[in-house]
Amino acid sequence: MTTNAAMDVDEAQIDEGLYSRQLYVLGHEAMKRMAASNVLVVGMKGLGVEIAKNIVLAGVKSVTIFDPEPVKLQDLGTQFFLRESDIGRSRGEATAPRLAELNTYVPVKHLSGVSGQEISVDLVKGFQVIVLTNVSLAKQLEINDWTHQNDIPFIAADTRGLFGNVFNDFGTKFTCVDPTGEQPLTGMIVSVAQDADGLVTCLDETRHGLEDGDFVTFSEVKGMHELNGCEPREVTVKGSYTFTIGDTSGLGNYISGGIFTQVKMPKRLAFKSLRESLKSPEFFITDFAKFDRPTTLHTGFQALASFQAQYGRFPAPRDTSDAAEFISLAKNITTDELDENILRELAFQATGDLSPVVAVIGGFVAQEVLKASSAKFHPMVQHLYFDSLESLPATLPTAEDASPSGTRYDGQIAVFGRLFQEKIENHRQFLVGSGAIGCEMLKNWSMMGLASGPNGVIHVTDLDTIEKSNLNRQFLFRPKDLGRFKAETAANAVVDMNPDLQGKITTKQEPVGPDTENVFGEDFFAGIDGVTNALDNVKARVYMDQRCVFYQKPLLESGTLGTKGNTQVVIPYLTESYASSQDPPEKEAPSCTIKNFPNAIQHTIQWAREYFEGLFIKPAQTVNSYLSEPSFLETTLRYAGNQTEQIKSIVSYLVTHKPLTFEECISWARLQFEENYNNSIQQLLYSLPKDATTSSGQPFWSGPKRAPDPLIFDSSNPTHLDFIIAAANLHAFNYGLRGEIDPALFKKVVDSVVVPPFTPRSGVKIQISDNDAPPENPSDTEDPDALAKLLPPPSSLAGYRLTAVEFEKDDDTNFHIDFITAASNLRAMNYNIAIADRHTTKQIAGKIIPAIATTTALVTGLVCLELYKVIDNKRKLEDYKNGFVNLALPFFGFSEPIAAQKNKYGTHEWTLWDRFEFKDDPALRDIVSWFKDKHNLEVTMVSQGVSMLWSSFVGKKKSEERLPLKMSTLVEFVSKKPLSKHTRHLLVEVMVSDEEGEDVEVPFIVVRI
Repeated sequence: MTTNAAMDVDEAQIDEGLYSRQLYVLGHEAMKRMAASNVLVVGMKGLGVEIAKNIVLAGVKSVTIFDPEPVKLQDLGTQFFLRESDIGRSRGEATAPRLAELNTYVPVKHLSGVSGQEISVDLVKGFQVIVLTNVSLAKQLEINDWTHQNDIPFIAADTRGLFGNVFNDFGTKFTCVDPTGEQPLTGMIVSVAQDADGLVTCLDETRHGLEDGDFVTFSEVKGMHELNGCEPREVTVKGSYTFTIGDTSGLGNYISGGIFTQVKMPKRLAFKSLRESLKSPEFFITDFAKFDRPTTLHTGFQALASFQAQYGRFPAPRDTSDAAEFISLAKNITTDELDENILRELAFQATGDLSPVVAVIGGFVAQEVLKASSAKFHPMVQHLYFDSLESLPATLPTAEDASPSGTRYDGQIAVFGRLFQEKIENHRQFLVGSGAIGCEMLKNWSMMGLASGPNGVIHVTDLDTIEKSNLNRQFLFRPKDLGRFKAETAANAVVDMNPDLQGKITTKQEPVGPDTENVFGEDFFAGIDGVTNALDNVKARVYMDQRCVFYQKPLLESGTLGTKGNTQVVIPYLTESYASSQDPPEKEAPSCTIKNFPNAIQHTIQWAREYFEGLFIKPAQTVNSYLSEPSFLETTLRYAGNQTEQIKSIVSYLVTHKPLTFEECISWARLQFEENYNNSIQQLLYSLPKDATTSSGQPFWSGPKRAPDPLIFDSSNPTHLDFIIAAANLHAFNYGLRGEIDPALFKKVVDSVVVPPFTPRSGVKIQISDNDAPPENPSDTEDPDALAKLLPPPSSLAGYRLTAVEFEKDDDTNFHIDFITAASNLRAMNYNIAIADRHTTKQIAGKIIPAIATTTALVTGLVCLELYKVIDNKRKLEDYKNGFVNLALPFFGFSEPIAAQKNKYGTHEWTLWDRFEFKDDPALRDIVSWFKDKHNLEVTMVSQGVSMLWSSFVGKKKSEERLPLKMSTLVEFVSKKPLSKHTRHLLVEVMVSDEEGEDVEVPFIVVRI
């Protein structure tokens, strides 16, 4: 039965509005291949539904599920698409309609069956990928024998408490077209040797980044033209800026120029069948600190199958006799040395079912399904075994404590016990953000029963509303929720999943930051046990990190970038904080490169983004300031560094080019084209001719500097006309005029525009390097006072305002990305740079972070495994794990968090978690005296925020004036601003020196007022 009547995905029509962020991970070609794949997922307990959810969101052709077994109450502990009212119904039948709601482009089908009926070879025929969960080993072998023989990708997966396993068999001749998914490397070259090795030397601006065995081709090479568009040549790296490409002795003489581009070569893979792999396994290591563990778990999971086949059940929780029997079965399977402690835990947890482990394994398996259907990224080879035994509580449960009691949390109680379940239920957590990671986090928390107890609470804040592009990975939202607040909608969705959370989630639409410290202040932080970040920007992350350090609360941090994800645990007095180590800032292109010497499409897109602001945002804002601020002109003339440009802009937008009709907007756009793509290029070439040389006699236009050519406007050229259409409509928007999109109108008007002739001016200097002072040119000498006289007085335009554009990348009807794409591509044509499509331009101009649901699910699962440890209040560094994953490769890496750095003053050790605390709003002199009397340290400076409150260098009068003041009074006096009503403390920093006069680092000061 089909529960979603939507048509199959047309491979030519990918909904970029919905799949936008995922397309930047997978690309159009991979998604088209996915749209031809019918996927079968067997087993609809927690793991099966997690896998199916991620695949449906990703957009395959169809998903079919099979699970005729009746819903049990315990299933609700991980299966988020089941409700208590479904108990007794078939799991597949109950789940299918809710899966179908996730994506209207993906039909979800339910294979009907009767309880006790297992999957069969006949039922799996006709599918391109087959996934088995909660299926016996004997049945896995039977199905895999057939799939292996027919080269159909097969995945089997299972979770048992804190353990998980995955097996992949994609057949004997699977081709992976892009093993890493990374952007092909490219770079400029300055020479190619004409000999047997063919040594290529790159421009010394950036390292080439290639590795031995990579392949490259070339373009724009002068002289050795045979390399241009050549068959991919294999690389041997010789240095950071050199590599060889093999024999070039028969090619022409290299003259100059050239660009190398890495070519992704397909990789052929041959998988072994499950039957063969059980005997000679190939392990994928998930944690190199547990390098020997897969061998034990490989046997352990087989022993579980034997135990179930023999007794019709799994070993009971914490049952030592069942565990002993299980270990005996394991020893009969292999002669390898096995870790009995690990096997014993596997037996104890065999009936366990944990949402975080389900999320980790489910996210991973779903990505493997996408690899099988798209051939994008490298599949896992071939057995994965995962565990998080570190998440167990310090006090392990007894058999009685872990026994089932007929609740939805029995799967979790089987691992952690009932006493720890109560700790989970009474935990108080603050979730900052309810986007992709936030939705997954709330789903896991609701399944865990987090905060469902009498003392539990979850606070969620997110100021954003739901947009269409969110629906691809923020799975708690549906099309009907567009425009609603994320936090409120997500909270309602998870209360529906677990009614125990009714009244336990409070939602806010406040951003976190200095302006909302009255909302998220001392009382708020006193009422929570920890913070979980689900943020998308570094600034907010750093702020929350500072708050957690100040209030001494644990922080769980995570992030994703396409198939990459990371997790970090911040524990008071134990670890460093998030801000202790940060990535270096992104390298930015010099402004003179953007302005005059672009050599890559990123440069032209950045130029177009600035051009967009310079035409449709800043001038309108300046005009409105002129019209609304009485002293604006006077202030501009007196203080602004670019008075002439500002006033010229107001004159242009209010007088000389103020349109009254849309046709005038078209004419304006045509003149903009001429100015930027013809006249300015003519001027540049006049000032720096193509045969110009440097002071050393080298050609100026060489290496990264590409000589441009002016463009001649042609209304039949689609890119030329796209620019006119977008620019005219945006200009019209500024003035409140109605726009048009009929190409015939635009052609008619632009072809009738009289374009003034242009003659390059002499004496125009070009800024060649950012180190050079910006040149003063003839046009800069106009008198701003004379220009100002051309302006109409604001009183004559009372109430008149322009409408500044607000950049919005995800609205395909507003011309923003259309303009930037056309403007960038025209400039690329000027400089003979390969143009970019709208999709690529949108990512770069909008600074879009690639995202996919699989990575989000997995990373969130890892965070929740650390949350168990936070709830248990673990105090050893080695108990915690920071994680890094890349699902494309795939790769898992775990490490202990870095310890908080220890500093020293005198004999006292301290870390970032320590502070000095003063109560009752002391006077400044009390603090200075305290350091002298208590620690024999001389205070030399005291500051608060950006205010320097006191220094030993200030004069005697100022010292006498300030030292007696109470700290709150002093801060108000120096900052000339009253403290806000909610301020209860001040963060103060001091510089101190010891007896020898050496500066000494000390913790910050908290002054209670």
